[in-house]
Formats: sequence, structure tokens, C-alpha cells
Amino acid sequence: MVDSPQGRSRIRELLDIHELSPRKRLGQHFLADPNVIGRIMRVAGVGAGSNVVEIGGGTGALTQALAASGATVVVYEVDDGLAGVLDEVVGNLPNVEVHHEDATRVDLEEALDDRPWSLVANLPYNVGTGILLDALRHAPKVERLVVMVQSEVADRLFASPGTRTYGLPSVITALHAEGGPQFTVGPDVFYPKPQVGSTVLALDRITPPEKAEEAIELAANAFQQRRKMLRKSLESMIVDPAAALLAVGIDPTSRAEELSPQDFVRLAEVMDQ
Repeated sequence: MVDSPQGRSRIRELLDIHELSPRKRLGQHFLADPNVIGRIMRVAGVGAGSNVVEIGGGTGALTQALAASGATVVVYEVDDGLAGVLDEVVGNLPNVEVHHEDATRVDLEEALDDRPWSLVANLPYNVGTGILLDALRHAPKVERLVVMVQSEVADRLFASPGTRTYGLPSVITALHAEGGPQFTVGPDVFYPKPQVGSTVLALDRITPPEKAEEAIELAANAFQQRRKMLRKSLESMIVDPAAALLAVGIDPTSRAEELSPQDFVRLAEVMDQ
């Protein structure tokens, strides 16, 4: 039987029973608003027959909703104490599998079976960006991602070339998925309250260009030296960066933030020629 929806008082009760406190080091801000969880579920669109992986199960508030939908749920939680809470809250449910593991060290593509999966999660603040980008790049079995992240992270993921927030996360996202922010929430829906707003975003996987990984490597190198002209910042990767840039119609004096994700792909296609 699924427990009642978790509000702030129920989360505090579970933590007290297990003699736990939220751990800032692990980026723990527990979603404590059933209405927001309901909105996430509507965006995710999962139900009977769906396969869902959740990263950072916490006290199981979202896990409960996912389980109640009828989906098969695999949840990862690194905190041993919270893993005990999860065992109590959802451990007896036949459609939930709890893993007491650090998801940043899990190869999702290898860990998940060959069914299509959705990643639905309130991602831990301190590792959420890396988990999302790794899933996009390396876990094609995860076909849809509906996740809560800090609003500033969402801004970076969907930034356009030439803007202050445009960078490597923007390039990776654009090459692997389509979608965008769905809604934002304030600090009051969490326990404890963070100091920033959060955004729920939805991404649907697309087939990446053949040279997507090479393009990402080029972008990573360029953005590490974003103040330098590309003819300088790409010297370690391309024998004659200026010639390669000119070959695809890019000014060699351009800087990383001026190139679109597709520009990096076109550059990757000619860099070994």
C-alpha cells in the first residue's frame, strides 16, 4: 500500500523517526508539496507500462507518486539513512526497486534493461547538472527526462549562442534533446528551503549528429578558454584551427560563445580532413 502524500510535517516525521537531518553536502532539499509533485507527474506522463528511473529518492515523496501511477520504478539514493526511509516508505511495493548507490558512479545505460526509460527526479542540487548531461550523452535508453533543477541550471541548459549563460551544457542539451522549461517553483515547496528558485524541465531525446561527441569535445575545449579566439583555444585539438574554421565559414577570431551547437558539429566534421 502506498503511503499518504508527503507534506512538510510528514517529511520531518520520517527524518525524526530515523534520526536524520538534511545534509547540505549532498544537496538535500526534499520536495514537500504534493501539488507540485502532481504537476511533475502530469508533465512526465508516466503510468502502467512505463519504466522510470529516479535519482535521489530522498524520503520517497516523488517515488510514491511514481509507484501509484503503476509505473515500474528504479530509484537510486546515496544516503544510507535515507535509503532506510525509502525502504520503509516504498520498499514493500512490487513495482519499486531501491538501490543504495551513488548514481554519479552508475552507468545507467548498463544498469537499465533494454526497455525505454524515463528519468523523473528532483535532482540533488550539487550533482544534478552532471547527472542530467551524462544521461543525455551516454544513456540512450533514457528517452525522456522530466527533472527539477535550480533555475539557473535550466537557464544554462537552454541558453542561446551569444548570451551570458550559453556554454557547454547548452551545446550538449541541444545536440541530444528537444524540450524546455515547464514551470518554476519557489523555495517554499522544499524542506529545508533552498536560497534559489527551481525549474521543472522536460526533454525528449533526439538522434544526435554523427559527430556529436567530437563536437562536444571541441566545445569543452573552447569554453575552457572562452576569452580566447577559437584559432587559439582549439590549437590542442586541430592542427590548423584557422583553416578548419574558415573551411566551414567561421571567423577564426570568433570566440566559443558565438558558435551554435551545429557550428561545433560542422567543425568536428572537418577537423580530421
